[in-house]
Amino acid sequence: MLRILFTAAVLALAPAAHAQTVTPDSENGRYSFSQVQGGVLRLDSRSGQVSLCSERPAGWACQAVPDERTALENEIAGLQNENATLKKEMIARGVPLPGMKAEPPSGRPQVELKLPNDADIDRLMTFMEKIWRRLIEMVQNAQRDMEKKG
Repeated sequence: MLRILFTAAVLALAPAAHAQTVTPDSENGRYSFSQVQGGVLRLDSRSGQVSLCSERPAGWACQAVPDERTALENEIAGLQNENATLKKEMIARGVPLPGMKAEPPSGRPQVELKLPNDADIDRLMTFMEKIWRRLIEMVQNAQRDMEKKG
């Protein structure tokens, strides 16, 4: 019976003793480590920051690894701002944006295309026939002049 009471007391006190011990963040899963040449890579799972930890004369030290992601995010943000500016300029000039239905600007008058009617076409054909006949006459006269001289 005494053994049972002793075992129960140990089990009851074990969680309290375990709660008092401080565990490092690596045990909670925040950091993961990978052995590399020249040290250890440390990945912070909360921020995504990668650091290279190596032994120095004064002890271990971690240096943040340059992050290409930050540079890419800055480039994307710059391109998005430039894109928004260009869209505003296109809208201000009345140019339709790709993928959007074009709306005519209200300040400009609409240009109406007037096509020629049959009478206009007949007058044009008569004029062209006169030009053609005169050209043929000029060529024939030039040939006659060449024959007389030759």
